[in-house]
Amino acid sequence: MTVDSFAGSPTALSDAPRTLDAWLLAVESLHPQAIAMGLDRSRVVADRLGLATGADARLAGDRPVITVAGTNGKGSTCAMLESILLAAGYRVGLYIKPHFERFNERAHVDGAEAGDAELIAQFEAVDAARRIEPAVELTWYEFTTLAILRLLSQAPLDVVILEVGLGGRLDTVNLIDADCSIVTGIAVDHVDYLGPTREAIGFEKAGIFRAERPAICADPDPPRSLVDHAGAIGADLWLIGRDFNYAGDRQQWSFSGRGVRRASLQYPALRGANQLFNASGALAALAALGDRLPVSQQAVRTGLLTVDLPGRFQVLPGKPTLVYDVAHNPQAASALAHSIDGMGFHPYTIAVFGAMRDKDIEGIVAPLLGRVDRWFLCGLPLPRAATAEQLASVLGFAQTSRPRAAGEDAPEVRCFDGPAAAWAAASEVAGPDDRIVVFGSFHTVAGVMKARST
Repeated sequence: MTVDSFAGSPTALSDAPRTLDAWLLAVESLHPQAIAMGLDRSRVVADRLGLATGADARLAGDRPVITVAGTNGKGSTCAMLESILLAAGYRVGLYIKPHFERFNERAHVDGAEAGDAELIAQFEAVDAARRIEPAVELTWYEFTTLAILRLLSQAPLDVVILEVGLGGRLDTVNLIDADCSIVTGIAVDHVDYLGPTREAIGFEKAGIFRAERPAICADPDPPRSLVDHAGAIGADLWLIGRDFNYAGDRQQWSFSGRGVRRASLQYPALRGANQLFNASGALAALAALGDRLPVSQQAVRTGLLTVDLPGRFQVLPGKPTLVYDVAHNPQAASALAHSIDGMGFHPYTIAVFGAMRDKDIEGIVAPLLGRVDRWFLCGLPLPRAATAEQLASVLGFAQTSRPRAAGEDAPEVRCFDGPAAAWAAASEVAGPDDRIVVFGSFHTVAGVMKARST
């Protein structure tokens, strides 16, 4: 097994950090790359920590583990699973990402965020394990993921839900052999790491599937690469439209799949055009694990009605209407546009938008053209981020390439250094009946959340 090595002595933390924030800052310096694909580094440290890797790596004991990957919808699917299983009386562990305001948001134990002291203890354990010779240089993501996996392995839980980060096949979460895997919507994103096509990306996502175990795909048009990989390894593939499906009207919806039917369900508390795909994927996983995790109809209803997840077409109360949505690729932006259309009339819509420069920015803004009257564009405090001026250039090109409807005025475009300034300006010009849509990168939504709370 090859482990990354660098000239000189392994990176060490000069002084043991005392706070969680200090640990998070210190861990950023341990690897020269922010993203480094591969499992070798994580596997070495996981083995030293006593986290089983390879065959039957179940996070200590025989409790079921569900992993969830996908371009869009994986966070919503994880949140629905957690909410339903908690309503059914199970002790649930959850690893979900990214976070908006506190790192603790990523680790849930029985419905509550892990405390600073609990996380610091795991950071100390990971740091000690990685220092054993030969020392291993972990990325920030690898380090923090191993810390949370160890936390969940030691907690008294009945079931664990793990959200995959980037891709699937080479993501640290994939060290764990899940009892059931879910792949949600697949779109072209992170092309530098996963490939430029849905087929290439589908293969990476399918890497979380396991032989002879349920493999749920909630994408209605799955890439052939995903289907072929599931067949090649002998996974028990469940496809939406073939093995499970949903139907609904304006009042309620129903789920059916492989001998299981759940009728007269109210719509999930999470709003958005694609949430029934996500909910169906979650219910398919519960159906596949029904012998080990029986869940009542009432638990399903309660869980869907009470599920909460910030930033996914989240409509906040008050005037003007405020919408948070972490739509940062064209597929997600199309779903956002469809959801906006269903909201009813607002005199003006103001968009606060920031994104990474390696994203398909033109593809993201295109579905919103004609729906947004004022664009308040913002830079973000990251090297990868596009400046507001770069966003404005792409937006201007997209607008000139699109035929304008009769009577449609050119939208106003303004540039700001960051989300807080863009939000402040949007708040000043918005009337009480208008709508402000904050979307794009997680950092855009997190920046406005922070500005509103201070």
